[in-house]
Amino acid sequence: MKLYGINDMARADCAGCAGCSACCRGMGDTIVLDPLDIWRLTKRLGRPFEALLEDCIGLHVEEGMILPHLLMTGENCHCIFLNEEGRCSIHEARPGLCRIFPLGRSYEAGDLRYFLLDECPKDSKMKVKIRKWLDTPEPEKNQRFLTVWHDFRKKLQEKTAVKPESSKEINLFMLKLFFVQPYDTETDFYSQFETRHAEACAWLKAASFGE
Repeated sequence: MKLYGINDMARADCAGCAGCSACCRGMGDTIVLDPLDIWRLTKRLGRPFEALLEDCIGLHVEEGMILPHLLMTGENCHCIFLNEEGRCSIHEARPGLCRIFPLGRSYEAGDLRYFLLDECPKDSKMKVKIRKWLDTPEPEKNQRFLTVWHDFRKKLQEKTAVKPESSKEINLFMLKLFFVQPYDTETDFYSQFETRHAEACAWLKAASFGE
């Protein structure tokens, strides 16, 4: 599996996915959302997280943590945001996993890199610089956020495995802190996340769940 940095070139460009929406169908609960995705969605739709739970997103447990995911709907189980023309109705605010497809993320030793997935049916994809394909402002800040979020999730998984009796308490606190509590959609997301991440780490320490 070849890994790519954000300044590398890879055959990931699907030429606008013209006539295809295969990656928007039958995905179950695999389009997992992170705090940045929620910031984008609440800003784009003008609805708080709890309102999105009514018809746009669901919750599931993944690696010991309660996380939101995009809902699939209809007979062919398509993304709730896929319109009748087979196009994304929230394209400018689409989740990070949708933005990078057909790339996947690899976290090794604190380093975030990317690899090509086999699921995209598009033939003859064109080469594109990963940085451009990510279609995300301030890519270095985004890389840091994703790495910190990944490491934090791994840390929570370890703690809930050691103290399963505390799993519910930890999960409810984290769900409220990182998702339910509204973000200011008119100010920088990353600074807000850093504040919440620091609060979460302090809470875990104070609650005697370990360093």
